[in-house]
Amino acid sequence: MRGVRLFQYQSIHTQIALAFSALILCTTIILSYTAYRLSSDAVTGTSLEYTKELVRQVHTNVENYIYSMESIASLALSSGELKRYASLPRQDSEEGEELGRRLGDYFRSVLASRKDMASILFVGGHGGMVGGRSGESLKPSSEVRQQEWYLNAHQLEGGTAITSSHVQQLYRGEYPWVVSISKALPSTAAKPSGKGADGGVLLVDLNYSVIDNLCKQIQLGRRGYVFILAPSGDLVYHPQQQILNTQLKTERIPDILESRDGTMTFGRGAEQKIYTVSTTRFGWKVVGVVYPEDLARNKRAMQGSAALWGSLCLAVALSISVILSFRLTRPIKALEGHMKLAEKGDFGQRVEIESTNEIGKLARTFNVMIGRIQDLMEQIVQEQEQKRISELKALQAQIKPHFLYNTLDSIIWMAETRKVDEVVTMTSALAKLLRSSINQGEEWVPLAVELEQIRHYLTIQQIRYRRKFTYSIEVPEELYPYPIVKLVLQPIVENAIYHGIKHKAEPGHIRISGRRGAGGIELAVSDDGVGMTPEKLQTILGGTPRTKEAPGGSGVGVHNVHQRIALAFGPGYGLGFESELEEGTTVTIRLPELEDKGGAAG
Repeated sequence: MRGVRLFQYQSIHTQIALAFSALILCTTIILSYTAYRLSSDAVTGTSLEYTKELVRQVHTNVENYIYSMESIASLALSSGELKRYASLPRQDSEEGEELGRRLGDYFRSVLASRKDMASILFVGGHGGMVGGRSGESLKPSSEVRQQEWYLNAHQLEGGTAITSSHVQQLYRGEYPWVVSISKALPSTAAKPSGKGADGGVLLVDLNYSVIDNLCKQIQLGRRGYVFILAPSGDLVYHPQQQILNTQLKTERIPDILESRDGTMTFGRGAEQKIYTVSTTRFGWKVVGVVYPEDLARNKRAMQGSAALWGSLCLAVALSISVILSFRLTRPIKALEGHMKLAEKGDFGQRVEIESTNEIGKLARTFNVMIGRIQDLMEQIVQEQEQKRISELKALQAQIKPHFLYNTLDSIIWMAETRKVDEVVTMTSALAKLLRSSINQGEEWVPLAVELEQIRHYLTIQQIRYRRKFTYSIEVPEELYPYPIVKLVLQPIVENAIYHGIKHKAEPGHIRISGRRGAGGIELAVSDDGVGMTPEKLQTILGGTPRTKEAPGGSGVGVHNVHQRIALAFGPGYGLGFESELEEGTTVTIRLPELEDKGGAAG
């Protein structure tokens, strides 16, 4: 109480200085600590997302690699000569030896083209063996047929058996580390048990170094790493496998085998680990291991920076509060009336300066502030106009890569199927589109130019979808000279193809029409596709990113078109949707009727 009474008798500038000092001190401490925590959490979160992305990358690479090896094995098993060789009752006969030589030549050509394969071998059910290398160093058939890959292939009865990394023992004196893929070839003969007789097993050995290289390319902080676990709990790959074998280091293998895909944290202190798990379709678990300390390696630097800047801000703020407290004296009430006028928006009034003391200086500052506010208000108006123009250009530019990606994707697809004439047609159409887009720097083009561009685009898509749809353009020629924001029709037509025509069983039709209405010009893009639900319409208008369910057409392009038109002409213009399931969709583009816009109509 005594301290409170003593505070009451202090001067105004002392009271303000003490109050400001206490408030600024508390605020600075809270903000500094909050900034540090947010920064640390943000860095940790970003690092974990980056780790997940890298693990998914390894997952995809390993899965694609194993899949390609499975394809090679399936292709070899489908060979007619191999099936004939497997069906021979005596594979050491003259016919068997001739077929064996042919198969050996084929296997050797496969090995020559794929350096990532250690060996390829077929073990027949009647004792014969054909490999991609000289058979002189092969171990006996009876010994080979007892190996794990051979037994696993028969247990799966036609399925693909994939082993973890192991030492292969096919050739005498050679013991390479490999991952084996094996698949049994059933025989047409019948066993007494009723199942197909032993038709043989095809083996493809993958060089362990390939998986080693795939995983070593991934860097997870200073101490992090990636390892791969087989469903049996055996390690397919681990950068420190020798250390694990000596029990000097362990991994939480049982917990990983029981876990779902995601992240788990084990341990405490400096040895705490975060496991990120991703499971492949054949059961391998790709595991990324990071240490929390590595996720925020600059933790101490952030602490020091937060403390330093907090102290500097505190010192500056306290200094300012002390200075202001000396300037805020009782005569400041004389400015109350002028400040209320300024509060009501009257920035044209000025305070008369009657003295050169603190009040005079404050009055002069007030006058400068009012003048500055007027300048800033005018500046803000100009900046908002520039911002609107910049946003319009940014939204327009966002559509270009979206369009180019889909067009190139179509050309690549046709090139892969060696349809040269159609590739030439599609490339020519693309060249015309790009030439029109590049040569005209204006953001406005005549409607005739926009319609010509959409004809080229529809030509490309007709070829890509094998004449799955037809189209018609029914726009009066009197509308051709009118200016329009460039590239507004293409995303809408693309949406009609992906969400309407693509999922229709029979060929569809896209109709582009136009008319002059009471409020301006209306263009319509209609399709007789499958239509859309209200929820899907809302997704498209909201610009939802691409998903697995809609890989070809996201709502981003349509959403951008709507925004561009609204930015250019106001909220009264843009897109309107009408759709009915199994009937089709109509998108209406509402535009004002403008005169020539920067030469576009010319």
